[in-house]
Amino acid sequence: MPEHLTDLSHAIQLAVAPVFLLTALATLINALNGRLARVVDRRRVVRRRLQELTAPEQRDSLERELMLLARRGTQIYQAIFCQVLSALLVCLVVAGAFVGTLVRVDLTHAIATLFILAMLSMICGLGLFLREVYIAVRRPTHWEP
Repeated sequence: MPEHLTDLSHAIQLAVAPVFLLTALATLINALNGRLARVVDRRRVVRRRLQELTAPEQRDSLERELMLLARRGTQIYQAIFCQVLSALLVCLVVAGAFVGTLVRVDLTHAIATLFILAMLSMICGLGLFLREVYIAVRRPTHWEP
């Protein structure tokens, strides 16, 4: 097999693992998107109840829940941002592997740096996701319809 085809097949083999990582990131982004949709739906319900109520003690409780939902929405948004950033960095890793092979340039350090940044971004996103789940379940309101 010619050397350039060997190099290209090696680059394809190296790109397979990051592509599986992209699949995992896409699944995670989808789950986060579902959580964000639930928060938005709940905010709509709480706002509607807030407009219908006149009792001050219920109003305070609903306003606190709205603030909590806003905080959760921000956490989810930040987690989505980190996961999308991670996915973009993984795409750059794959592209860098192919560019390095085709142009015959040593991009080893750049690719390793991009991969490390992708992992750090993914870790941050997972941490934010965990924080949002903690915020959601520590309040008793998460059981209410």
